[in-house]
Amino acid sequence: MNNNQPNNQEDQEIDLSQIFQKIGKLFDWINTFLFKCIQFFVKNAILILILLVIGVGLGFYLDATKKTYDHQIIVTPNFESTDYLYSKIGLIESKIKERDTIFLKEIVGIKKPKEILKIAIKSITDVYKFIEDKKENFELIKLMAEGGDIKKILEDNLTSKNYTLHTITFKTKKQTSNTEIVEPILNYLNETDYYKKIQKETVNNIQVKMIQNDTIISQINGVLNGFSNMVNGAQKSDKLVYYNENTQLNDIIKTKEILINEQGVHRVELVGLDKIIKDNSSTLNIENTNSVNGKLKLILPILFLLSFILIRLFLGYYKNQMRKSKMI
Repeated sequence: MNNNQPNNQEDQEIDLSQIFQKIGKLFDWINTFLFKCIQFFVKNAILILILLVIGVGLGFYLDATKKTYDHQIIVTPNFESTDYLYSKIGLIESKIKERDTIFLKEIVGIKKPKEILKIAIKSITDVYKFIEDKKENFELIKLMAEGGDIKKILEDNLTSKNYTLHTITFKTKKQTSNTEIVEPILNYLNETDYYKKIQKETVNNIQVKMIQNDTIISQINGVLNGFSNMVNGAQKSDKLVYYNENTQLNDIIKTKEILINEQGVHRVELVGLDKIIKDNSSTLNIENTNSVNGKLKLILPILFLLSFILIRLFLGYYKNQMRKSKMI
Protein backbone atom coordinates (compact mmCIF):
# COMPACT_ATOMS: atom_id res chain seq x y z
CA MET A 1 0.00 0.00 0.00
CA ASN A 2 2.83 2.40 0.91
CA ASN A 3 4.58 1.85 -2.42
CA ASN A 4 1.47 2.97 -4.36
CA GLN A 5 1.14 6.31 -2.56
CA PRO A 6 4.16 8.02 -4.17
CA ASN A 7 2.93 6.89 -7.60
CA ASN A 8 -0.54 8.36 -6.90
CA GLN A 9 0.97 11.65 -5.82
CA GLU A 10 3.13 11.79 -8.93
CA ASP A 11 0.10 11.07 -11.14
CA GLN A 12 -1.87 13.82 -9.41
CA GLU A 13 0.99 16.27 -9.87
CA ILE A 14 1.21 15.35 -13.55
CA ASP A 15 -2.56 15.83 -13.98
CA LEU A 16 -2.45 19.22 -12.24
CA SER A 17 0.48 20.37 -14.32
CA GLN A 18 -1.34 19.37 -17.52
CA ILE A 19 -4.44 21.27 -16.42
CA PHE A 20 -2.42 24.37 -15.66
CA GLN A 21 -0.67 24.08 -19.02
CA LYS A 22 -4.02 23.88 -20.81
CA ILE A 23 -5.36 26.86 -18.85
CA GLY A 24 -2.20 28.78 -19.74
CA LYS A 25 -2.62 27.92 -23.40
CA LEU A 26 -6.28 29.04 -23.24
CA PHE A 27 -5.28 32.43 -21.82
CA ASP A 28 -2.60 32.74 -24.47
CA TRP A 29 -5.18 32.00 -27.17
CA ILE A 30 -7.58 34.56 -25.72
CA ASN A 31 -4.84 37.20 -25.56
CA THR A 32 -3.82 36.45 -29.13
CA PHE A 33 -7.42 36.59 -30.29
CA LEU A 34 -8.06 39.92 -28.54
CA PHE A 35 -4.88 41.36 -29.98
CA LYS A 36 -5.84 40.28 -33.50
CA CYS A 37 -9.31 41.80 -33.05
CA ILE A 38 -7.83 45.10 -31.85
CA GLN A 39 -5.27 45.00 -34.64
CA PHE A 40 -8.03 44.37 -37.20
CA PHE A 41 -10.13 47.35 -36.01
CA VAL A 42 -7.11 49.65 -35.77
CA LYS A 43 -5.89 48.64 -39.23
CA ASN A 44 -9.34 49.16 -40.77
CA ALA A 45 -10.49 52.03 -38.52
CA ILE A 46 -11.16 54.51 -41.33
CA LEU A 47 -13.10 52.03 -43.47
CA ILE A 48 -15.11 50.81 -40.45
CA LEU A 49 -15.92 54.38 -39.46
CA ILE A 50 -17.12 55.13 -43.00
CA LEU A 51 -19.34 52.04 -42.99
CA LEU A 52 -20.85 53.01 -39.61
CA VAL A 53 -21.55 56.56 -40.76
CA ILE A 54 -23.15 55.30 -43.98
CA GLY A 55 -25.21 52.75 -42.02
CA VAL A 56 -26.48 55.31 -39.51
CA GLY A 57 -27.26 57.87 -42.22
CA LEU A 58 -29.04 55.37 -44.45
CA GLY A 59 -30.90 54.00 -41.42
CA PHE A 60 -32.18 57.43 -40.44
CA TYR A 61 -33.28 58.07 -44.03
CA LEU A 62 -35.13 54.75 -44.35
CA ASP A 63 -36.74 55.11 -40.91
CA ALA A 64 -38.04 58.51 -41.95
CA THR A 65 -39.22 57.57 -45.45
CA LYS A 66 -40.28 53.92 -45.08
CA LYS A 67 -42.62 54.26 -42.10
CA THR A 68 -45.84 52.28 -41.93
CA TYR A 69 -48.88 53.08 -39.82
CA ASP A 70 -51.46 50.86 -38.15
CA HIS A 71 -55.11 51.81 -37.77
CA GLN A 72 -58.12 50.15 -36.18
CA ILE A 73 -61.89 50.55 -36.20
CA ILE A 74 -64.07 48.89 -33.57
CA VAL A 75 -67.44 47.96 -35.08
CA THR A 76 -70.65 46.16 -34.18
CA PRO A 77 -72.36 44.17 -36.95
CA ASN A 78 -76.13 44.48 -36.50
CA PHE A 79 -78.97 42.33 -37.82
CA GLU A 80 -76.83 39.15 -37.82
CA SER A 81 -74.55 40.62 -40.47
CA THR A 82 -71.29 39.24 -39.03
CA ASP A 83 -70.64 36.77 -41.86
CA TYR A 84 -71.42 39.51 -44.38
CA LEU A 85 -68.91 41.81 -42.64
CA TYR A 86 -66.14 39.19 -42.65
CA SER A 87 -66.73 38.34 -46.31
CA LYS A 88 -66.55 42.01 -47.33
CA ILE A 89 -63.30 42.58 -45.43
CA GLY A 90 -61.93 39.41 -47.01
CA LEU A 91 -62.84 40.77 -50.44
CA ILE A 92 -61.09 44.09 -49.78
CA GLU A 93 -57.99 42.23 -48.55
CA SER A 94 -57.90 40.10 -51.71
CA LYS A 95 -58.13 43.24 -53.87
CA ILE A 96 -55.28 44.85 -51.90
CA LYS A 97 -53.11 41.77 -52.55
CA GLU A 98 -54.00 41.90 -56.24
CA ARG A 99 -53.25 45.67 -56.24
CA ASP A 100 -56.65 46.23 -57.83
CA THR A 101 -56.60 50.00 -57.33
CA ILE A 102 -59.62 50.49 -59.60
CA PHE A 103 -61.85 48.40 -57.31
CA LEU A 104 -60.44 50.00 -54.17
CA LYS A 105 -60.92 53.53 -55.50
CA GLU A 106 -64.13 53.31 -57.52
CA ILE A 107 -66.09 50.61 -55.66
CA VAL A 108 -64.84 50.97 -52.07
CA GLY A 109 -64.10 54.68 -52.38
CA ILE A 110 -60.57 54.72 -50.91
CA LYS A 111 -58.99 57.95 -52.17
CA LYS A 112 -55.37 56.73 -52.13
CA PRO A 113 -55.59 52.96 -52.76
CA LYS A 114 -51.85 52.54 -53.39
CA GLU A 115 -51.07 53.53 -49.81
CA ILE A 116 -53.11 50.79 -48.10
CA LEU A 117 -51.02 47.65 -47.56
CA LYS A 118 -53.36 45.21 -45.80
CA ILE A 119 -56.64 44.91 -43.93
CA ALA A 120 -57.99 42.29 -41.52
CA ILE A 121 -60.77 41.73 -39.01
CA LYS A 122 -60.84 39.96 -35.66
CA SER A 123 -63.43 39.65 -32.92
CA ILE A 124 -62.96 41.12 -29.46
CA THR A 125 -63.34 38.20 -27.08
CA ASP A 126 -65.99 39.08 -24.52
CA VAL A 127 -67.37 35.87 -23.07
CA TYR A 128 -69.29 37.70 -20.35
CA LYS A 129 -71.28 39.70 -22.90
CA PHE A 130 -71.70 36.54 -24.94
CA ILE A 131 -73.47 34.67 -22.12
CA GLU A 132 -75.21 37.71 -20.62
CA ASP A 133 -78.96 37.00 -20.46
CA LYS A 134 -78.38 34.09 -22.85
CA LYS A 135 -78.47 30.85 -20.91
CA GLU A 136 -78.27 28.80 -24.10
CA ASN A 137 -74.86 30.35 -24.94
CA PHE A 138 -73.54 29.51 -21.49
CA GLU A 139 -74.74 25.91 -21.81
CA LEU A 140 -73.21 25.70 -25.29
CA ILE A 141 -69.79 26.81 -24.02
CA LYS A 142 -69.99 24.34 -21.13
CA LEU A 143 -70.83 21.52 -23.53
CA MET A 144 -68.05 22.42 -25.96
CA ALA A 145 -65.51 22.85 -23.15
CA GLU A 146 -65.99 19.25 -22.02
CA GLY A 147 -64.20 17.99 -25.12
CA GLY A 148 -61.41 20.53 -25.54
CA ASP A 149 -59.48 23.60 -24.49
CA ILE A 150 -61.87 26.34 -23.34
CA LYS A 151 -59.54 29.13 -24.53
CA LYS A 152 -59.30 27.61 -27.99
CA ILE A 153 -63.07 27.24 -28.13
CA LEU A 154 -63.69 30.86 -27.11
CA GLU A 155 -61.29 32.06 -29.83
CA ASP A 156 -62.56 29.63 -32.44
CA ASN A 157 -63.84 31.28 -35.60
CA LEU A 158 -67.38 29.95 -35.21
CA THR A 159 -67.63 31.13 -31.61
CA SER A 160 -65.84 34.45 -32.05
CA LYS A 161 -68.18 35.59 -34.82
CA ASN A 162 -70.99 35.68 -32.25
CA TYR A 163 -69.24 38.29 -30.11
CA THR A 164 -70.65 41.81 -30.18
CA LEU A 165 -67.53 43.82 -31.01
CA HIS A 166 -65.04 43.28 -33.83
CA THR A 167 -61.85 45.13 -34.75
CA ILE A 168 -61.02 46.05 -38.33
CA THR A 169 -57.28 46.71 -38.63
CA PHE A 170 -55.45 48.06 -41.66
CA LYS A 171 -51.93 49.23 -42.48
CA THR A 172 -50.86 52.14 -44.67
CA LYS A 173 -47.61 53.57 -46.01
CA LYS A 174 -48.41 57.07 -44.78
CA GLN A 175 -50.62 58.74 -42.24
CA THR A 176 -54.27 58.85 -43.18
CA SER A 177 -57.56 60.36 -42.02
CA ASN A 178 -61.18 59.34 -41.52
CA THR A 179 -62.23 60.87 -44.82
CA GLU A 180 -59.51 59.14 -46.86
CA ILE A 181 -60.03 55.51 -45.79
CA VAL A 182 -62.24 54.97 -42.73
CA GLU A 183 -65.42 56.60 -44.00
CA PRO A 184 -65.19 55.04 -47.49
CA ILE A 185 -64.75 51.56 -45.99
CA LEU A 186 -67.69 52.03 -43.61
CA ASN A 187 -69.89 53.42 -46.38
CA TYR A 188 -68.98 50.46 -48.57
CA LEU A 189 -69.82 47.99 -45.79
CA ASN A 190 -73.19 49.66 -45.17
CA GLU A 191 -74.25 49.66 -48.84
CA THR A 192 -76.42 46.52 -48.90
CA ASP A 193 -80.07 46.42 -49.91
CA TYR A 194 -80.81 43.17 -48.08
CA TYR A 195 -79.64 44.33 -44.66
CA LYS A 196 -81.15 47.79 -45.20
CA LYS A 197 -84.59 46.14 -45.46
CA ILE A 198 -83.94 44.14 -42.29
CA GLN A 199 -82.74 47.32 -40.58
CA LYS A 200 -85.91 49.18 -41.58
CA GLU A 201 -88.23 46.44 -40.29
CA THR A 202 -86.24 45.93 -37.08
CA VAL A 203 -86.24 49.62 -36.22
CA ASN A 204 -89.94 49.86 -37.09
CA ASN A 205 -90.75 46.91 -34.80
CA ILE A 206 -88.87 48.50 -31.91
CA GLN A 207 -90.61 51.83 -32.42
CA VAL A 208 -94.04 50.13 -32.50
CA LYS A 209 -93.15 48.26 -29.33
CA MET A 210 -92.09 51.52 -27.66
CA ILE A 211 -95.40 53.18 -28.62
CA GLN A 212 -97.31 50.25 -27.13
CA ASN A 213 -95.22 50.40 -23.97
CA ASP A 214 -95.89 54.14 -23.64
CA THR A 215 -99.64 53.45 -23.98
CA ILE A 216 -99.54 50.76 -21.30
CA ILE A 217 -97.49 52.98 -18.98
CA SER A 218 -100.03 55.76 -19.50
CA GLN A 219 -102.87 53.36 -18.63
CA ILE A 220 -101.02 52.20 -15.52
CA ASN A 221 -100.50 55.82 -14.48
CA GLY A 222 -104.25 56.34 -14.86
CA VAL A 223 -104.98 53.36 -12.60
CA LEU A 224 -102.46 54.54 -10.00
CA ASN A 225 -103.79 58.11 -10.09
CA GLY A 226 -107.32 56.82 -9.64
CA PHE A 227 -106.28 54.74 -6.69
CA SER A 228 -104.36 57.70 -5.20
CA ASN A 229 -107.42 59.96 -5.55
CA MET A 230 -109.58 57.34 -3.93
CA VAL A 231 -107.21 57.06 -0.95
CA ASN A 232 -106.93 60.84 -0.57
CA GLY A 233 -110.71 61.30 -0.75
CA ALA A 234 -111.69 58.87 1.95
CA GLN A 235 -110.65 57.44 5.27
CA LYS A 236 -109.55 53.84 5.64
CA SER A 237 -112.08 51.65 3.94
CA ASP A 238 -112.63 48.01 3.01
CA LYS A 239 -111.41 48.75 -0.49
CA LEU A 240 -108.16 50.14 0.91
CA VAL A 241 -107.72 47.05 3.06
CA TYR A 242 -108.42 44.93 0.01
CA TYR A 243 -105.63 46.57 -1.96
CA ASN A 244 -103.24 46.36 0.95
CA GLU A 245 -103.88 42.66 1.31
CA ASN A 246 -103.89 41.96 -2.41
CA THR A 247 -100.85 41.73 -4.73
CA GLN A 248 -102.57 43.36 -7.72
CA LEU A 249 -101.27 46.84 -6.91
CA ASN A 250 -97.70 45.57 -6.45
CA ASP A 251 -97.94 43.70 -9.75
CA ILE A 252 -99.08 46.87 -11.52
CA ILE A 253 -96.17 48.87 -10.07
CA LYS A 254 -93.67 46.14 -11.01
CA THR A 255 -95.09 46.01 -14.54
CA LYS A 256 -94.62 49.76 -14.89
CA GLU A 257 -91.03 49.50 -13.66
CA ILE A 258 -90.29 46.71 -16.15
CA LEU A 259 -91.78 48.71 -19.01
CA ILE A 260 -89.83 51.86 -18.09
CA ASN A 261 -86.56 49.85 -18.03
CA GLU A 262 -87.49 48.26 -21.34
CA GLN A 263 -88.07 51.69 -22.88
CA GLY A 264 -84.60 52.75 -21.74
CA VAL A 265 -83.06 49.66 -23.32
CA HIS A 266 -84.90 50.33 -26.59
CA ARG A 267 -83.70 53.95 -26.72
CA VAL A 268 -80.08 52.85 -26.32
CA GLU A 269 -80.64 50.03 -28.81
CA LEU A 270 -81.90 52.46 -31.47
CA VAL A 271 -78.71 54.52 -31.12
CA GLY A 272 -76.68 51.49 -32.24
CA LEU A 273 -79.07 50.47 -35.03
CA ASP A 274 -78.64 53.55 -37.20
CA LYS A 275 -76.08 51.60 -39.27
CA ILE A 276 -75.79 47.99 -40.40
CA ILE A 277 -72.09 47.98 -39.49
CA LYS A 278 -71.94 50.40 -36.59
CA ASP A 279 -68.58 52.06 -35.97
CA ASN A 280 -68.02 52.56 -32.24
CA SER A 281 -64.53 54.10 -32.30
CA SER A 282 -61.44 54.44 -34.48
CA THR A 283 -57.75 54.88 -33.73
CA LEU A 284 -55.54 56.07 -36.57
CA ASN A 285 -51.88 56.62 -37.40
CA ILE A 286 -50.13 54.37 -34.88
CA GLU A 287 -46.56 54.14 -36.11
CA ASN A 288 -45.61 50.52 -36.64
CA THR A 289 -42.43 49.63 -34.72
CA ASN A 290 -42.63 45.86 -35.12
CA SER A 291 -39.76 43.92 -36.67
CA VAL A 292 -37.14 46.37 -38.02
CA ASN A 293 -39.50 49.32 -38.48
CA GLY A 294 -37.97 52.43 -36.93
CA LYS A 295 -34.81 50.55 -35.91
CA LEU A 296 -32.79 50.63 -39.13
CA LYS A 297 -30.56 53.42 -37.79
CA LEU A 298 -29.23 50.83 -35.32
CA ILE A 299 -29.51 47.69 -37.43
CA LEU A 300 -27.81 48.87 -40.64
CA PRO A 301 -24.49 49.96 -39.03
CA ILE A 302 -24.22 46.62 -37.22
CA LEU A 303 -25.19 44.77 -40.41
CA PHE A 304 -22.59 46.64 -42.48
CA LEU A 305 -19.89 45.99 -39.86
CA LEU A 306 -20.68 42.27 -39.60
CA SER A 307 -20.75 41.97 -43.39
CA PHE A 308 -17.35 43.67 -43.64
CA ILE A 309 -15.86 41.35 -40.99
CA LEU A 310 -17.28 38.24 -42.67
CA ILE A 311 -15.96 39.34 -46.08
CA ARG A 312 -12.47 39.96 -44.66
CA LEU A 313 -12.49 36.59 -42.88
CA PHE A 314 -13.57 34.86 -46.07
CA LEU A 315 -10.85 36.61 -48.11
CA GLY A 316 -8.23 35.71 -45.47
CA TYR A 317 -9.37 32.08 -45.46
CA TYR A 318 -9.35 32.01 -49.26
CA LYS A 319 -5.79 33.42 -49.48
CA ASN A 320 -4.50 30.93 -46.91
CA GLN A 321 -6.01 28.02 -48.81
CA MET A 322 -4.52 29.34 -52.06
CA ARG A 323 -1.05 29.50 -50.49
CA LYS A 324 -1.40 25.95 -49.17
CA SER A 325 -2.52 24.67 -52.57
CA LYS A 326 0.53 26.29 -54.25
CA MET A 327 2.87 24.76 -51.67
CA ILE A 328 1.47 21.34 -52.48
